[in-house]
Amino acid sequence: MVTTVLVVEDEREIRELLRRYLERAGYGVLTTGSGAEAVRLLGEPGIALAVLDLGLPDVDGDEVLREARERGRVPVVVLTARTTVEDRIHGLRLGADDYVTKPFSPTEVVLRVGAVLHRAGGAPTGAARTVSYGGGRLRVDEARHEATLDGTLLELTPTEWGLLTALASVPGRVYSRYELVNRVRGYEFAGYERTVDSHVKNLRRKLGPDGAGVVVTVLGVGYRLGWSRDP
Repeated sequence: MVTTVLVVEDEREIRELLRRYLERAGYGVLTTGSGAEAVRLLGEPGIALAVLDLGLPDVDGDEVLREARERGRVPVVVLTARTTVEDRIHGLRLGADDYVTKPFSPTEVVLRVGAVLHRAGGAPTGAARTVSYGGGRLRVDEARHEATLDGTLLELTPTEWGLLTALASVPGRVYSRYELVNRVRGYEFAGYERTVDSHVKNLRRKLGPDGAGVVVTVLGVGYRLGWSRDP
């Protein structure tokens, strides 16, 4: 699967700008403006690196960075408006792998993400491979842009493929309809959010009798992949 980067930034325009540039570079991207959600996501498998703004409204970015270090060794590239040498040293002592000050070039952030992943032993754009779910029943091949169920090729539309790969990027994680729109069509398609249910219905139909168990509805929130990723 594509290497997944978590972008933690409370300013929506910056968050979406980074998402677009990272996706163009070949990464999968999750975004959140909440420090509390970031801490939760950093504890889940599938996140290769986090781009973290220190100026979050609910949880101080320093605390998120501390939690990230206590929970595991996910590389972190810090974004901050704090520009003094003391601030940079403070961030690096907390465990940041790199440090980018605002205002910044999104291209620079993408390059720094690649460099940090390379140092950490990860592929700079995430080598695509086939990943299976549900004991090998569902297989997703990013390189071929194909998905199979019980050995049968699924004839998916681009939107259905986007929904499936978004849900599969972190199995079990609940995605809101708005997040799925961002992943599939981009935030500028805000009015598209209300049509997600129709595409999920079509995707489930193509997944056969087990469709509702593969793409699970979480009432009042959104959807999640019901099958776990195979080792």
